[in-house]
Amino acid sequence: MRFLLRLASLFALAVAVIAGAIDSIQSVASSQVVMTPMSDAWQDVSPTTLIALQSSVSYYVHPRFYAFIFQWLMLQPAFAVFLVLSLILWMIGYKKPPVAGRFTA
Repeated sequence: MRFLLRLASLFALAVAVIAGAIDSIQSVASSQVVMTPMSDAWQDVSPTTLIALQSSVSYYVHPRFYAFIFQWLMLQPAFAVFLVLSLILWMIGYKKPPVAGRFTA
């Protein structure tokens, strides 16, 4: 399970780097800071899954959660959302080293 969490963390980190590179290229091209919101990036990649997720979250979860948390999350920069997701997945899949050390009896 730890392997899958670390693999998902690596994938989220790669997506965050790609999203950050795209935003930096657009920022240099337009001579102003450009940060693509998560909803716009998701709309560009797969609009049907975004609509399906929005409808399922608004139907199965409390409407206040949808109104506040989900919409707030969709307004955040895509690279930041994926960086935080990568960090959370890595922290869950992290294996702590033994306290006693390697050469204890």
